Amino acid sequence: MACNINVESILGQGIFATTSSKKLQAFPSHNYKPNVISCVAIGPTHKVPQLPWKLVFHENERPLLSNEKFGIYGGKFVPETLISPLTKLDHEFNSALRDPQFQMDLQVALKDYVGRETPLYFAQRLTDYYKSLNKGIGPDIYLKREDLNHGGAHKINNAIAQAMLAKRMGCKNVVASTGAGQHGVATAAACAKLSLECTIFMGTLDMERQPSNVLLMNHLGAKVKSVEGNFKDAMSEGIRNWVNDLERSYYLAGAAIGPHPCPTMVREFQSIIGKETRKQAMDKWGGKPHVLVACVGSGSNALGLFHEFIQDEDVRLIGVEAGGTGLDSGKHSATMAKGEVGVYHGAMSYLLQDEEGQIIGPHSIGVGLEYPGVSPELSYLKDIGRAEFSTVTDEEAIKAYKRLCRLEGIFPALESSHALAFLDKLCSTLKDGEKVIVNLSGRGDKDAEAVFNHTVPKHE
Repeated sequence: MACNINVESILGQGIFATTSSKKLQAFPSHNYKPNVISCVAIGPTHKVPQLPWKLVFHENERPLLSNEKFGIYGGKFVPETLISPLTKLDHEFNSALRDPQFQMDLQVALKDYVGRETPLYFAQRLTDYYKSLNKGIGPDIYLKREDLNHGGAHKINNAIAQAMLAKRMGCKNVVASTGAGQHGVATAAACAKLSLECTIFMGTLDMERQPSNVLLMNHLGAKVKSVEGNFKDAMSEGIRNWVNDLERSYYLAGAAIGPHPCPTMVREFQSIIGKETRKQAMDKWGGKPHVLVACVGSGSNALGLFHEFIQDEDVRLIGVEAGGTGLDSGKHSATMAKGEVGVYHGAMSYLLQDEEGQIIGPHSIGVGLEYPGVSPELSYLKDIGRAEFSTVTDEEAIKAYKRLCRLEGIFPALESSHALAFLDKLCSTLKDGEKVIVNLSGRGDKDAEAVFNHTVPKHE
Protein backbone atom coordinates (compact mmCIF):
# COMPACT_ATOMS: atom_id res chain seq x y z
CA MET A 1 0.00 0.00 0.00
CA ALA A 2 1.14 3.50 -0.76
CA CYS A 3 0.56 4.65 2.81
CA ASN A 4 2.26 1.69 4.52
CA ILE A 5 -0.72 1.34 6.87
CA ASN A 6 -2.11 -1.90 8.25
CA VAL A 7 -5.78 -1.15 7.73
CA GLU A 8 -6.97 -4.32 9.45
CA SER A 9 -5.19 -3.46 12.68
CA ILE A 10 -6.34 0.16 12.54
CA LEU A 11 -10.00 -0.48 11.88
CA GLY A 12 -10.18 -3.59 14.01
CA GLN A 13 -11.92 -5.41 11.15
CA GLY A 14 -10.95 -8.45 9.12
CA ILE A 15 -11.90 -6.72 5.90
CA PHE A 16 -10.23 -4.29 3.54
CA ALA A 17 -12.00 -2.33 0.81
CA THR A 18 -10.09 -2.22 -2.46
CA THR A 19 -12.83 -0.37 -4.32
CA SER A 20 -15.37 2.22 -3.35
CA SER A 21 -18.19 -0.30 -3.65
CA LYS A 22 -17.05 -2.40 -0.68
CA LYS A 23 -18.78 -1.76 2.64
CA LEU A 24 -17.08 -1.59 6.02
CA GLN A 25 -18.47 -2.12 9.51
CA ALA A 26 -21.77 -0.28 9.94
CA PHE A 27 -21.82 2.67 12.32
CA PRO A 28 -25.57 3.23 12.78
CA SER A 29 -25.50 5.92 15.44
CA HIS A 30 -24.24 8.64 13.07
CA ASN A 31 -25.64 10.09 9.88
CA TYR A 32 -23.05 11.59 7.52
CA LYS A 33 -22.74 12.70 3.95
CA PRO A 34 -20.71 10.48 1.61
CA ASN A 35 -17.01 11.26 1.76
CA VAL A 36 -13.55 10.01 1.04
CA ILE A 37 -10.90 8.99 3.53
CA SER A 38 -7.58 10.57 2.67
CA CYS A 39 -4.13 9.66 3.93
CA VAL A 40 -0.60 11.00 3.86
CA ALA A 41 2.44 8.74 3.87
CA ILE A 42 4.74 8.79 6.86
CA GLY A 43 7.84 7.13 5.50
CA PRO A 44 11.36 7.77 4.23
CA THR A 45 10.21 9.30 0.95
CA HIS A 46 9.81 13.04 0.61
CA LYS A 47 6.95 12.60 -1.84
CA VAL A 48 3.39 11.98 -0.71
CA PRO A 49 2.08 9.22 -3.00
CA GLN A 50 -1.42 9.12 -4.41
CA LEU A 51 -3.52 6.31 -3.00
CA PRO A 52 -4.32 3.59 -5.54
CA TRP A 53 -7.67 3.12 -3.79
CA LYS A 54 -10.22 5.10 -1.88
CA LEU A 55 -12.74 4.36 0.81
CA VAL A 56 -16.10 6.01 0.33
CA PHE A 57 -18.48 5.86 3.27
CA HIS A 58 -22.16 6.51 2.71
CA GLU A 59 -24.73 7.03 5.42
CA ASN A 60 -24.48 4.45 8.21
CA GLU A 61 -21.24 3.04 6.80
CA ARG A 62 -18.54 4.12 9.26
CA PRO A 63 -15.48 2.15 10.33
CA LEU A 64 -15.47 1.38 14.04
CA LEU A 65 -12.12 2.33 15.58
CA SER A 66 -10.92 0.30 18.51
CA ASN A 67 -10.11 3.07 21.00
CA GLU A 68 -8.77 6.60 21.59
CA LYS A 69 -11.75 8.29 19.97
CA PHE A 70 -14.09 11.23 20.34
CA GLY A 71 -17.16 9.53 18.92
CA ILE A 72 -15.77 8.18 15.67
CA TYR A 73 -13.00 10.78 15.49
CA GLY A 74 -9.34 10.47 16.42
CA GLY A 75 -7.64 7.09 16.53
CA LYS A 76 -4.22 5.98 15.34
CA PHE A 77 -3.99 5.78 11.56
CA VAL A 78 -0.24 5.24 11.54
CA PRO A 79 2.42 2.74 10.41
CA GLU A 80 3.04 -0.19 12.75
CA THR A 81 6.43 1.30 13.64
CA LEU A 82 4.66 4.17 15.45
CA ILE A 83 2.20 2.11 17.50
CA SER A 84 4.72 1.27 20.22
CA PRO A 85 6.16 4.82 20.57
CA LEU A 86 2.66 6.32 20.70
CA THR A 87 1.58 3.76 23.31
CA LYS A 88 4.66 4.59 25.39
CA LEU A 89 3.92 8.30 25.03
CA ASP A 90 0.34 7.74 26.19
CA HIS A 91 1.58 5.86 29.24
CA GLU A 92 4.15 8.52 30.14
CA PHE A 93 1.61 11.29 29.65
CA ASN A 94 -0.91 9.69 31.99
CA SER A 95 1.82 8.86 34.48
CA ALA A 96 2.92 12.51 34.53
CA LEU A 97 -0.64 13.67 35.11
CA ARG A 98 -0.73 11.54 38.27
CA ASP A 99 2.76 12.52 39.45
CA PRO A 100 2.59 15.25 42.15
CA GLN A 101 6.21 16.29 41.52
CA PHE A 102 5.67 16.74 37.77
CA GLN A 103 2.51 18.72 38.43
CA MET A 104 4.27 20.91 40.99
CA ASP A 105 7.17 21.58 38.61
CA LEU A 106 4.73 22.40 35.82
CA GLN A 107 2.80 24.83 37.99
CA VAL A 108 6.03 26.62 38.91
CA ALA A 109 7.03 26.84 35.24
CA LEU A 110 3.61 28.16 34.21
CA LYS A 111 3.73 30.82 36.92
CA ASP A 112 7.35 31.92 36.91
CA TYR A 113 8.40 31.23 33.30
CA VAL A 114 5.23 31.47 31.21
CA GLY A 115 3.76 34.28 33.33
CA ARG A 116 0.41 32.76 34.27
CA GLU A 117 -2.24 33.53 35.17
CA THR A 118 -3.12 35.72 32.22
CA PRO A 119 -5.66 38.53 32.77
CA LEU A 120 -9.33 38.40 31.91
CA TYR A 121 -9.53 41.94 30.56
CA PHE A 122 -12.75 43.96 30.27
CA ALA A 123 -12.62 45.68 26.87
CA GLN A 124 -14.63 48.77 27.80
CA ARG A 125 -14.21 50.73 24.59
CA LEU A 126 -14.82 47.69 22.40
CA THR A 127 -17.96 47.00 24.43
CA ASP A 128 -19.11 50.61 24.00
CA TYR A 129 -18.45 50.42 20.26
CA TYR A 130 -20.76 47.47 19.73
CA LYS A 131 -23.41 48.91 22.03
CA SER A 132 -23.34 52.13 20.02
CA LEU A 133 -24.33 50.12 16.94
CA ASN A 134 -27.37 48.66 18.70
CA LYS A 135 -29.06 51.55 20.53
CA GLY A 136 -26.89 51.19 23.60
CA ILE A 137 -27.67 47.50 24.05
CA GLY A 138 -25.11 44.73 23.93
CA PRO A 139 -22.90 42.31 25.82
CA ASP A 140 -19.91 43.06 27.99
CA ILE A 141 -16.81 41.90 26.11
CA TYR A 142 -13.83 40.38 27.88
CA LEU A 143 -10.52 39.23 26.42
CA LYS A 144 -8.56 36.28 27.79
CA ARG A 145 -5.07 37.70 27.37
CA GLU A 146 -3.03 34.72 26.16
CA ASP A 147 -1.05 37.22 24.11
CA LEU A 148 0.69 38.22 27.34
CA ASN A 149 2.29 34.81 27.82
CA HIS A 150 6.04 34.43 27.39
CA GLY A 151 6.59 34.17 23.64
CA GLY A 152 3.42 36.07 22.86
CA ALA A 153 0.88 33.27 22.47
CA HIS A 154 -0.97 30.40 24.12
CA LYS A 155 1.43 27.89 22.54
CA ILE A 156 3.92 28.04 25.44
CA ASN A 157 1.37 26.43 27.82
CA ASN A 158 1.66 23.16 25.94
CA ALA A 159 5.26 23.50 24.78
CA ILE A 160 6.77 23.83 28.26
CA ALA A 161 4.69 20.91 29.57
CA GLN A 162 5.61 18.59 26.71
CA ALA A 163 9.28 19.61 26.83
CA MET A 164 9.25 18.65 30.50
CA LEU A 165 7.65 15.34 29.54
CA ALA A 166 10.32 14.77 26.88
CA LYS A 167 13.07 15.28 29.44
CA ARG A 168 11.26 12.99 31.87
CA MET A 169 11.28 10.29 29.16
CA GLY A 170 15.02 10.69 28.61
CA CYS A 171 14.75 12.18 25.12
CA LYS A 172 17.61 14.44 24.04
CA ASN A 173 16.18 15.97 20.87
CA VAL A 174 12.80 17.63 20.34
CA VAL A 175 11.27 17.84 16.89
CA ALA A 176 8.35 20.14 16.10
CA SER A 177 6.46 21.59 13.15
CA THR A 178 5.10 25.10 13.03
CA GLY A 179 2.86 27.23 10.84
CA ALA A 180 2.81 30.87 11.92
CA GLY A 181 5.89 30.20 14.02
CA GLN A 182 4.33 30.72 17.45
CA HIS A 183 4.59 27.04 18.33
CA GLY A 184 8.12 27.02 16.97
CA VAL A 185 9.12 29.95 19.16
CA ALA A 186 7.45 28.39 22.21
CA THR A 187 9.13 25.03 21.62
CA ALA A 188 12.52 26.60 21.02
CA ALA A 189 12.19 28.61 24.23
CA ALA A 190 11.14 25.58 26.28
CA CYS A 191 14.01 23.53 24.88
CA ALA A 192 16.52 26.28 25.63
CA LYS A 193 15.29 26.39 29.22
CA LEU A 194 15.50 22.61 29.64
CA SER A 195 18.76 22.08 27.70
CA LEU A 196 17.20 20.02 24.92
CA GLU A 197 18.24 20.01 21.28
CA CYS A 198 15.51 21.48 19.10
CA THR A 199 14.67 21.09 15.42
CA ILE A 200 11.77 23.02 13.94
CA PHE A 201 10.25 22.30 10.53
CA MET A 202 8.51 25.23 8.83
CA GLY A 203 7.01 25.66 5.39
CA THR A 204 8.79 27.99 2.97
CA LEU A 205 5.60 29.96 2.37
CA ASP A 206 5.14 30.51 6.11
CA MET A 207 8.78 31.48 6.58
CA GLU A 208 8.34 34.23 4.01
CA ARG A 209 5.24 35.52 5.79
CA GLN A 210 6.54 35.27 9.36
CA PRO A 211 10.27 36.13 9.20
CA SER A 212 10.39 37.59 12.72
CA ASN A 213 9.45 34.26 14.26
CA VAL A 214 12.10 32.49 12.18
CA LEU A 215 14.69 34.90 13.61
CA LEU A 216 13.46 34.28 17.16
CA MET A 217 13.69 30.51 16.77
CA ASN A 218 17.28 30.89 15.58
CA HIS A 219 18.12 33.21 18.47
CA LEU A 220 16.73 30.59 20.87
CA GLY A 221 19.12 27.99 19.48
CA ALA A 222 16.75 25.92 17.38
CA LYS A 223 17.66 24.44 14.03
CA VAL A 224 15.01 25.73 11.65
CA LYS A 225 14.57 23.54 8.58
CA SER A 226 12.53 24.73 5.63
CA VAL A 227 10.02 22.49 3.87
CA GLU A 228 8.49 23.35 0.52
CA GLY A 229 4.90 24.43 1.17
CA ASN A 230 3.15 25.39 4.40
CA PHE A 231 2.23 23.89 7.78
CA LYS A 232 0.68 20.66 6.52
CA ASP A 233 3.89 19.93 4.63
CA ALA A 234 6.07 20.89 7.59
CA MET A 235 4.08 18.58 9.84
CA SER A 236 4.50 15.65 7.46
CA GLU A 237 8.27 16.25 7.33
CA GLY A 238 8.52 16.67 11.11
CA ILE A 239 6.83 13.34 11.72
CA ARG A 240 9.05 11.64 9.15
CA ASN A 241 12.11 13.04 10.91
CA TRP A 242 10.85 11.73 14.25
CA VAL A 243 10.25 8.27 12.76
CA ASN A 244 13.90 8.10 11.74
CA ASP A 245 15.08 8.59 15.35
CA LEU A 246 12.37 7.22 17.63
CA GLU A 247 14.77 6.18 20.40
CA ARG A 248 16.31 9.60 20.87
CA SER A 249 13.72 12.10 19.64
CA TYR A 250 10.42 13.47 20.91
CA TYR A 251 7.82 14.91 18.53
CA LEU A 252 6.30 17.91 20.30
CA ALA A 253 2.85 18.45 18.83
CA GLY A 254 1.51 21.97 19.09
CA ALA A 255 -1.84 21.49 17.39
CA ALA A 256 -4.74 19.35 18.65
CA ILE A 257 -4.40 17.00 15.69
CA GLY A 258 -2.51 13.86 14.80
CA PRO A 259 -2.73 10.33 16.22
CA HIS A 260 -3.69 9.63 19.82
CA PRO A 261 -2.49 10.74 22.35
CA CYS A 262 -1.33 13.98 20.66
CA PRO A 263 -4.72 15.77 20.47
CA THR A 264 -5.55 14.84 24.06
CA MET A 265 -2.17 15.99 25.36
CA VAL A 266 -2.38 19.36 23.65
CA ARG A 267 -5.92 19.93 24.87
CA GLU A 268 -5.02 18.91 28.43
CA PHE A 269 -2.01 21.21 28.63
CA GLN A 270 -3.99 24.10 27.09
CA SER A 271 -7.00 23.58 29.37
CA ILE A 272 -5.38 25.91 31.91
CA ILE A 273 -6.92 28.72 29.82
CA GLY A 274 -10.49 27.67 30.57
CA LYS A 275 -9.76 26.76 34.18
CA GLU A 276 -8.42 30.24 34.86
CA THR A 277 -11.31 31.78 32.95
CA ARG A 278 -13.92 30.07 35.14
CA LYS A 279 -12.22 31.31 38.32
CA GLN A 280 -11.73 34.83 36.97
CA ALA A 281 -15.34 35.11 35.80
CA MET A 282 -16.53 34.09 39.24
CA ASP A 283 -14.25 36.69 40.83
CA LYS A 284 -15.33 39.47 38.45
CA TRP A 285 -19.10 39.01 38.21
CA GLY A 286 -19.93 35.99 40.32
CA GLY A 287 -20.97 33.65 37.55
CA LYS A 288 -20.14 31.94 34.29
CA PRO A 289 -19.73 33.61 30.89
CA HIS A 290 -22.66 33.38 28.50
CA VAL A 291 -20.54 32.95 25.35
CA LEU A 292 -16.98 31.85 24.64
CA VAL A 293 -15.43 32.69 21.27
CA ALA A 294 -12.14 31.43 19.82
CA CYS A 295 -10.55 31.15 16.40
CA VAL A 296 -10.17 27.65 14.99
CA GLY A 297 -7.30 26.43 12.85
CA SER A 298 -6.53 23.00 14.21
CA GLY A 299 -8.17 23.80 17.54
CA SER A 300 -5.61 24.14 20.34
CA ASN A 301 -6.60 27.56 21.64
CA ALA A 302 -10.32 26.90 21.17
CA LEU A 303 -10.18 23.65 23.14
CA GLY A 304 -8.01 25.33 25.75
CA LEU A 305 -10.84 27.75 26.44
CA PHE A 306 -13.82 25.48 25.74
CA HIS A 307 -12.90 22.27 27.53
CA GLU A 308 -13.54 23.52 31.04
CA PHE A 309 -17.08 24.52 30.04
CA ILE A 310 -18.20 21.57 27.90
CA GLN A 311 -20.47 20.28 30.65
CA ASP A 312 -21.97 23.75 31.20
CA GLU A 313 -24.67 23.62 28.56
CA ASP A 314 -25.78 27.18 29.35
CA VAL A 315 -22.41 28.45 28.06
CA ARG A 316 -22.25 28.77 24.27
CA LEU A 317 -19.01 27.65 22.61
CA ILE A 318 -18.33 29.33 19.26
CA GLY A 319 -15.39 28.50 17.03
CA VAL A 320 -14.50 30.85 14.20
CA GLU A 321 -12.78 29.50 11.11
CA ALA A 322 -10.89 31.31 8.37
CA GLY A 323 -13.24 32.14 5.51
CA GLY A 324 -10.35 33.49 3.43
CA THR A 325 -11.61 35.31 0.36
CA GLY A 326 -15.02 33.65 0.68
CA LEU A 327 -16.33 30.12 0.98
CA ASP A 328 -17.33 30.05 -2.68
CA SER A 329 -13.88 31.18 -3.80
CA GLY A 330 -12.18 27.95 -2.76
CA LYS A 331 -9.54 30.01 -0.91
CA HIS A 332 -10.33 29.41 2.75
CA SER A 333 -9.55 27.18 5.72
CA ALA A 334 -13.14 26.51 6.74
CA THR A 335 -12.86 22.81 7.52
CA MET A 336 -16.01 22.61 9.63
CA ALA A 337 -18.06 24.57 7.10
CA LYS A 338 -16.87 22.89 3.90
CA GLY A 339 -15.02 19.73 4.91
CA GLU A 340 -15.93 16.05 4.89
CA VAL A 341 -14.89 13.32 7.30
CA GLY A 342 -11.50 11.86 6.42
CA VAL A 343 -8.14 10.75 7.77
CA TYR A 344 -5.02 12.89 7.67
CA HIS A 345 -1.83 12.95 9.71
CA GLY A 346 -2.90 9.88 11.63
CA ALA A 347 -6.41 10.74 12.82
CA MET A 348 -9.99 10.94 11.62
CA SER A 349 -11.63 14.36 11.62
CA TYR A 350 -13.30 16.82 9.28
CA LEU A 351 -10.99 17.50 6.35
CA LEU A 352 -10.79 19.70 3.27
CA GLN A 353 -10.54 17.17 0.42
CA ASP A 354 -11.74 16.63 -3.10
CA GLU A 355 -13.85 13.79 -4.45
CA GLU A 356 -10.74 11.64 -4.89
CA GLY A 357 -9.72 12.09 -1.28
CA GLN A 358 -6.83 14.44 -2.07
CA ILE A 359 -6.12 17.40 0.17
CA ILE A 360 -7.44 20.82 -0.85
CA GLY A 361 -4.88 23.48 0.00
CA PRO A 362 -6.13 25.84 2.74
CA HIS A 363 -5.84 29.64 2.71
CA SER A 364 -6.02 32.35 5.35
CA ILE A 365 -4.37 35.67 5.98
CA GLY A 366 -3.87 34.26 9.48
CA VAL A 367 -1.01 31.84 8.79
CA GLY A 368 -1.72 29.79 11.91
CA LEU A 369 -5.22 28.96 10.64
CA GLU A 370 -4.00 27.38 7.40
CA TYR A 371 -4.54 23.67 7.92
CA PRO A 372 -6.87 21.36 5.98
CA GLY A 373 -7.98 19.35 9.03
CA VAL A 374 -9.20 20.07 12.53
CA SER A 375 -9.17 18.61 16.02
CA PRO A 376 -10.99 15.26 16.40
CA GLU A 377 -12.54 16.57 19.62
CA LEU A 378 -13.91 19.69 17.92
CA SER A 379 -15.23 17.49 15.12
CA TYR A 380 -17.15 15.52 17.72
CA LEU A 381 -18.43 18.65 19.48
CA LYS A 382 -19.73 19.87 16.13
CA ASP A 383 -21.59 16.63 15.47
CA ILE A 384 -23.32 16.53 18.84
CA GLY A 385 -24.23 20.21 18.60
CA ARG A 386 -22.28 21.26 21.69
CA ALA A 387 -20.11 23.76 19.80
CA GLU A 388 -21.10 26.19 17.05
CA PHE A 389 -18.87 27.19 14.17
CA SER A 390 -18.84 30.19 11.88
CA THR A 391 -16.44 31.82 9.41
CA VAL A 392 -14.80 35.20 8.99
CA THR A 393 -13.08 36.49 5.85
CA ASP A 394 -9.59 37.92 5.53
CA GLU A 395 -11.00 41.42 5.16
CA GLU A 396 -13.17 41.10 8.27
CA ALA A 397 -10.20 39.86 10.29
CA ILE A 398 -8.06 42.80 9.19
CA LYS A 399 -10.77 45.26 10.21
CA ALA A 400 -11.00 43.59 13.62
CA TYR A 401 -7.21 43.79 14.03
CA LYS A 402 -7.23 47.52 13.36
CA ARG A 403 -10.30 48.09 15.54
CA LEU A 404 -8.75 46.50 18.63
CA CYS A 405 -5.51 48.43 18.07
CA ARG A 406 -7.36 51.74 17.97
CA LEU A 407 -9.99 51.13 20.63
CA GLU A 408 -8.01 49.20 23.25
CA GLY A 409 -4.36 49.74 22.35
CA ILE A 410 -3.92 45.98 21.91
CA PHE A 411 -2.59 44.39 18.73
CA PRO A 412 -4.05 40.90 18.30
CA ALA A 413 -2.64 38.13 16.13
CA LEU A 414 -4.46 37.83 12.81
CA GLU A 415 -5.57 34.39 13.95
CA SER A 416 -7.23 35.87 17.06
CA SER A 417 -8.63 38.68 14.92
CA HIS A 418 -10.95 36.15 13.29
CA ALA A 419 -12.59 35.56 16.68
CA LEU A 420 -12.78 39.30 17.30
CA ALA A 421 -14.37 39.89 13.90
CA PHE A 422 -17.18 37.47 14.74
CA LEU A 423 -18.38 40.01 17.31
CA ASP A 424 -19.84 41.92 14.33
CA LYS A 425 -22.35 39.10 13.88
CA LEU A 426 -22.75 38.09 17.52
CA CYS A 427 -23.23 41.21 19.61
CA SER A 428 -26.56 42.38 18.18
CA THR A 429 -28.09 38.97 18.98
CA LEU A 430 -27.27 39.08 22.70
CA LYS A 431 -29.00 40.69 25.65
CA ASP A 432 -27.64 43.77 27.34
CA GLY A 433 -24.96 42.91 29.89
CA GLU A 434 -24.41 39.31 28.87
CA LYS A 435 -20.79 38.26 29.22
CA VAL A 436 -18.74 37.33 26.14
CA ILE A 437 -15.16 36.13 26.41
CA VAL A 438 -12.90 36.12 23.35
CA ASN A 439 -9.67 34.15 23.54
CA LEU A 440 -6.90 36.50 22.45
CA SER A 441 -4.61 33.63 21.58
CA GLY A 442 -1.57 35.62 20.44
CA ARG A 443 0.16 38.95 19.86
CA GLY A 444 -0.13 40.68 16.52
CA ASP A 445 3.23 42.40 16.15
CA LYS A 446 4.23 39.50 13.87
CA ASP A 447 1.34 40.50 11.57
CA ALA A 448 1.73 44.28 11.60
CA GLU A 449 3.51 44.45 8.24
CA ALA A 450 1.05 42.06 6.59
CA VAL A 451 -1.89 44.15 7.78
CA PHE A 452 -0.24 47.39 6.64
CA ASN A 453 0.62 46.01 3.21
CA HIS A 454 -2.86 44.58 2.81
CA THR A 455 -4.68 47.76 3.75
CA VAL A 456 -2.31 50.28 2.13
CA PRO A 457 -1.71 49.23 -1.50
CA LYS A 458 1.75 49.91 -2.84
CA HIS A 459 1.94 52.61 -5.50
CA GLU A 460 4.12 52.05 -8.49
